[in-house]
Amino acid sequence: MEKSEAQKRAIAHFKGACQVIAGPGSGKTTVITQRTLSLIRERNVSPSNILVITFTKMAAGEMKERFLKLAGIYDKTGTCIKDADRVTFGTFHAVFFTILKHAYNYTAANIVREEQQREAIRQSIAHYQIEVEDENEFITQILAEISKVKSEAIDPKLYYSINCSENVFRGIYADYARMLSQNRLIDFDDMLIYCYELLSKRPDILAAWQNKYKFILVDEFQDINRVQYDVVKLLAGREQNIFIVGDDDQSIYGFRGAKPEMMMNFNRDYNNVVQIRLDVNYRSTPQIVSAARAVIEQNKTRFGKDIRTFNPDGEAVDIQNFEDITAENVKIIENIRKSVGAGKSKYSDIAVLTRTNIGGRQLMGKFIEYNIPFVTRDSIPNLYEHWIAKNIFAYIRMAQGSRERELFLQVMNKPKRYISRDVLMEEEVDFTLLRQRYADRAWMVERIDDLEGDLKVLSRCSPLAGINYIRRGVGYDCYLREYAKERHISEDELFNVLDEMQESAREFNTYDEWFAYVGQYTAQLKQQAQQKSVKGIAQDAVTICTMHSSKGLEYDEVYIIDANEGVVPYTKAVLDEEIEEERRMFYVAMTRAKKMLHIYSVNERYNKSLDVSRFVKEIKGN
Repeated sequence: MEKSEAQKRAIAHFKGACQVIAGPGSGKTTVITQRTLSLIRERNVSPSNILVITFTKMAAGEMKERFLKLAGIYDKTGTCIKDADRVTFGTFHAVFFTILKHAYNYTAANIVREEQQREAIRQSIAHYQIEVEDENEFITQILAEISKVKSEAIDPKLYYSINCSENVFRGIYADYARMLSQNRLIDFDDMLIYCYELLSKRPDILAAWQNKYKFILVDEFQDINRVQYDVVKLLAGREQNIFIVGDDDQSIYGFRGAKPEMMMNFNRDYNNVVQIRLDVNYRSTPQIVSAARAVIEQNKTRFGKDIRTFNPDGEAVDIQNFEDITAENVKIIENIRKSVGAGKSKYSDIAVLTRTNIGGRQLMGKFIEYNIPFVTRDSIPNLYEHWIAKNIFAYIRMAQGSRERELFLQVMNKPKRYISRDVLMEEEVDFTLLRQRYADRAWMVERIDDLEGDLKVLSRCSPLAGINYIRRGVGYDCYLREYAKERHISEDELFNVLDEMQESAREFNTYDEWFAYVGQYTAQLKQQAQQKSVKGIAQDAVTICTMHSSKGLEYDEVYIIDANEGVVPYTKAVLDEEIEEERRMFYVAMTRAKKMLHIYSVNERYNKSLDVSRFVKEIKGN
């Protein structure tokens, strides 16, 4: 591929700050690797004085491999550049930890392991006697909040947790910090913070690293957070030989502290910034480029760009609205089978993109049913292993005749019946014995009678009717509302699990049929996890992933599913800047497609009417 004039200018840039605004498919990796080679070959810069920073370990490895292959590697006299592998390619965390390692003699043993983090939070849960339905989920959420507090330099005393009370969160935070300190451990956020503090307070150490890394290149600059930016700014120093590549339109990690404003305000911190725009898309058809541009141009906080392509015309973007998810899934499967069957494409040429990591669960179930191979790039939580699903299954198993104590414990007070664990002395629950033990309280005997009666009703229901009865007849919906209120969490997310359970059950006539499907689905997810752990094996399979995870990837054919208000933009996005980030995410998803883009929406989900996403309307111009 012949390089554009803009690419040539970027590659030839030597000293001073340079900002490369690289649109989707514009060849940014080519620019970074060739500019690195140009510094060595044309400018006689020592490879050991060059630092290339990326955001993921995989990206760093791929960038280095591509760079080493690029030149063979020869300088301008035709001599092999033997020390080319001394160019440093690494993630922010890897680079910053190297700096800390030299200053504090840290080793890998000083980096806290995930199990140590989780055990520390688990001990706090026991100490503060926090009652949670899913301990693992709660721990994950608390660790995410601790990371947010650290990376955004928030005073824990001023932070209000969304998972527990303020006082409890502050206590957990203090316990966690104490565990790290006592064991001389650091987490990934500490790497950034400690590195900034070290370089700020020790000019001698800063000068040594500035002398080491005289030329700094940063990939995906739009994803940088404040602490990362401040450390890079220190390293760049007075020379300001910093070369950043990114696209403000693809800034989609606001939850990690990334903001497009950092890229847009770059020229405030650096003198005489050379700005180069890579605005030719080498990836997609004119139809896809035009549709994506119609969406992203609605954002106000962005650099103006004239993204265009010289690729040949393709098919029009396929925008369709379906009655429900079942109809949407049927169409996707029909399209894929037809395309692969006719030899027009392979499964691996196709991707299905969702807004969240649970968005494709029903489609995955259908892929299993129709033997369509698929891989997932995200960790897909198994719907049927959610604590709410376990509660539903416990009710049904008991309706089928099981009297296991563990099953009974799961549901005996959901909703509240005030049954005590102390009365459950046997491994098998006996309702007659329960009544006897509460014989002095008629109101408790009545509740036990009602529960037994509910189980009899459930035993005669279909799976769909059964869940509906548990929710409304037994009162499980009321229990969930109380649970959400007590823990200051959104009840919508809990009800989404129930709604999806109900949707799944709809297709089965008996509980046993449904349970057989659940077993098959669970086995498939486990197989997916095992396959992901085996590296280097290319599979001919459809990719299912979130819009976030699709960034940096490309496929011949892309399906964006459930393009509805409340899904994308997500229901939690309210402020203007949140809506703009959702639009950027949709733009990223659209621009993954090379030849064919399908955007599908539905009229109804879980018996609720849905509107087509405003982003789809922006494509159509209405």
